[in-house]
Amino acid sequence: MLFIILIYIGMFIFMKDKAVQSVGNSMYYVIEMLEIIPVVFVLTSLIEAWVPKKVIMNSFGENSGTKGYVFSFLLGSLSAGPIYAAFPVCKMLLRKGASVMNIVIILSAWAVVKVPMLANEAKFLGVKFMGLRWILTVISITIMAYMVSKIIGDGSQLLAENEEKIGDGSQVFAKDKDCHISIDKQYCIGCGVCVRLAPLKFKLQDGKAILINNSFSEEVKSMIEEVVDKCPAHVITYKSNG
Repeated sequence: MLFIILIYIGMFIFMKDKAVQSVGNSMYYVIEMLEIIPVVFVLTSLIEAWVPKKVIMNSFGENSGTKGYVFSFLLGSLSAGPIYAAFPVCKMLLRKGASVMNIVIILSAWAVVKVPMLANEAKFLGVKFMGLRWILTVISITIMAYMVSKIIGDGSQLLAENEEKIGDGSQVFAKDKDCHISIDKQYCIGCGVCVRLAPLKFKLQDGKAILINNSFSEEVKSMIEEVVDKCPAHVITYKSNG
């Protein structure tokens, strides 16, 4: 950020006209982001709160197969707005159990194969060019998505590691060699279902659910699975490696 400010200062000193033009272009994108991002966050929050995790996992998860592949391409291709609007959407999908491969497909399709863009491409460059480019792009996206999924691995683990590095307090984690559990405190509504179903594992603090120990006995694992299924806000994720 400091580096960018210094560049602008230098431009105003040595190239005032270019600096004014650059500031105008930057403000255009800042205003665009301020108009789009709040709407995206509202939509993703509503999906996060009301769409069951099982629906996302069945449609975009590791075991969604060809259906997940097709849905991911459709979501990316039929999307509206710039690519940065896709990031909060994809983060939400990862939280809900979408696979890394399908997330890469959504982001890539959002960036390069959106339907409105294809229509303009066909208009100016011809249908043949557009069709061939689309086919080669889809093949490339598929190969890239597969490679990234093999390198990155599990999406929930990726998200957990990223949140831990950010350290914003919105996620609470407990991990051992057998399982991984997380609570997205940002969307927790403090209903207390988790405390009633698994008092050995959860409690409410400041109106939010938190983890209270690192015990992962079979009894506790069974409780956690029930909590994940019945949490009305769907903010608790659990993965057993056993």
